[in-house]
Amino acid sequence: MSTPERAVERLLYRYADAIDAGDLTALGALFAHGRIAQQTPDGPLTLAEGSAAVEAFYRSLVILYDDGTPRTRHVTTNVVIDVDEAAGTATGAATYTVLQATEGLALQPIIVGRYRDSFRRVEGEWWFDTRAMSVDLTGDLSRHLRS
Repeated sequence: MSTPERAVERLLYRYADAIDAGDLTALGALFAHGRIAQQTPDGPLTLAEGSAAVEAFYRSLVILYDDGTPRTRHVTTNVVIDVDEAAGTATGAATYTVLQATEGLALQPIIVGRYRDSFRRVEGEWWFDTRAMSVDLTGDLSRHLRS
């Protein structure tokens, strides 16, 4: 039987798998009850909320190649998850590193940053509430992001 911490952790990896597969519909579905945000000094700034809006946000931003993928691998490390079982909520923090290789770009890290997440349980299932992202280091993002 899965613990709440493992169920929440799986969301982190489902996010990485969906974006690396270019399955932006599946990625958006992870936010049926949540939002994507940019971490600012004043707190999270919402970029998109709900499945359709999150999917559209990523479609406007991420470059997909002929194989339907962004030719990336999102590596999620330093995962810390705290669950309040009684409240049906959780918080999490993790580091991400994105590697990319394209025809014109040798395999290399292109961005490193942090996720600050909150989660909530809806009808017994864990969902993203807020994924707030911040960037620590960047490389060549020109083959990954449109802007």
